Amino acid sequence: MDNSKDKIILHIDFDSFFASVEQQYDPKLRNRPIGVTAKNGRTCIIASSREAKRLGIKTASRTYDALKICPTILFTPADFVKYWETSKKFLNICKDYSPFVEIFSIDEVFIDVTKTMHLFDGTYGIIQRIKERIEKEIGEYITASFGVSHNKLLAKLASGMNKPDGIFEINAGNLSEVYKKAKLTDVCRIGERISNRLNKLGIYNLLDLRTVSGNILREEFGNIYSQILKNIGIARDDSEVIPYTQAPAVKSVGRNYCLAQNEYDKKKILQNVYELLEEVCIKLRRLNKKARILGFSLRGNINIHGRKTYNFYFDNIKEIRPLFKELLKKDIKIFNLSASYIRQIGVWVSGLEEKGKVPLSLFDETPKRKFLDKTIDKINDKFGDHTIRNGFLLYSEKLTTVPNGYMADKYERTKLASTG
Repeated sequence: MDNSKDKIILHIDFDSFFASVEQQYDPKLRNRPIGVTAKNGRTCIIASSREAKRLGIKTASRTYDALKICPTILFTPADFVKYWETSKKFLNICKDYSPFVEIFSIDEVFIDVTKTMHLFDGTYGIIQRIKERIEKEIGEYITASFGVSHNKLLAKLASGMNKPDGIFEINAGNLSEVYKKAKLTDVCRIGERISNRLNKLGIYNLLDLRTVSGNILREEFGNIYSQILKNIGIARDDSEVIPYTQAPAVKSVGRNYCLAQNEYDKKKILQNVYELLEEVCIKLRRLNKKARILGFSLRGNINIHGRKTYNFYFDNIKEIRPLFKELLKKDIKIFNLSASYIRQIGVWVSGLEEKGKVPLSLFDETPKRKFLDKTIDKINDKFGDHTIRNGFLLYSEKLTTVPNGYMADKYERTKLASTG
C-alpha cells in the first residue's frame, strides 16, 4: 500500500458514453440496443448501448456479428463534437467540487476531494450532488459510475466494480477480496498480451501479482515494467491528480483507424497509413513540435509492428513517409502476400521537442518547404483536414472520423471558456 491513505480520490466513468449521449439526444433510441459506428460506414462498432451490452454486443464487435445476435439493433454514426460538448458540461460540474480535476479521457475524470469534501457533507455528499447535476444539466439518460479510494489506481479499478450508475469504494478492509475477484486486465497498464504472459507465470489475478517474487517478474518483463507490475500488485500509486488547467506536456502523438473491411489491396492500405501519418504531422505542427521516434502497427490476419529512434527530428509527411517505408521493409514480404489483409492501422510519434529547440541538420526544411507547410495547414484548418492532399492519396477515400488530435486542438483552442 502507498503512504497516501489520507487522500480521497474519485474516478468518474460515464456508462456507455457515446451511446448514452445519442440516446439522450434522440428519445427514439432509448431503451433500444444501439451501436455507434464511424461516419465512414466501417463495420466496427465503436460503442454499444447498455441494452446492447446486455445481449453480448460489445465495443469493437462487427456490425455483421451484432446483427446476428440482435437483428433489431440500430446503428447510428458517431458525433464527436456532441460528445465533447457533453464532456465540457461535465467538467463544469466537477470543477465546482474541487480544483483538482484531471481529464483521463473524453468520458473519465479523476477528482481529488481530500481538501474539499468537508464542504459538501463528505465524499458521498459530493457524489450525490454530481449525480443529481448530471441528470439535471446533461440528461436523465446519461449516468456515471463512481470509484472511491486513496489513490488513482484503486479509484479507477473501483469505478468498474458496480456498473452502471454505481458507487464502489476500495479500502484496506476489502482490498484483498477485490484483488482476488478482479481480472488482471481490469487495471490500467495490463492488457491481454501482458495478462497472458502473467498467466504463464501462474499469476491469474491481482492478489497473485501481489505475492509473486520480484525476481520472477524482472526475468520476464525487465526492471522497469516489472516494478510497474509490482506496484500494481501492492496497490501503490503515488501519482497526483493533475488539474486539466495544468495538464503535462504532450509526450506523443498517435492515430488509430479501423478499416471498413478486411483490406487486401496494398495500395489502399498504404494510402490510409500515409493519411494517418499526415494527420500526425499536422498535429505536430499545431503543437509547434518535432519528433524523433516513429512507430506503427498493422493488424489483420498478419500483425506487423515497427519502431525506431532517429538522430534527427521531423514534422512533415515528406520526411516521415520514407522512414515508414524503411520500417516496413523487414516485413514487406509478409505484407505483400496476396492472402494478407489488414483491418486496423496505428501510427505514432514520440521523443517530442519544441521546434525552436531542435538542432538544425543538413537536411533541415528549406524556407520554401516551411512556407508550403504553413499554407497547407492554413487551408486545412479553414476547410478541414485533408483538403490539400498528397498526390498518392488523390483518388483514395478521405478518412471521415474526427481525428483525436483535431478534437484535442479544438478543445484547447476553446480554452474551456465556459469552465473558466
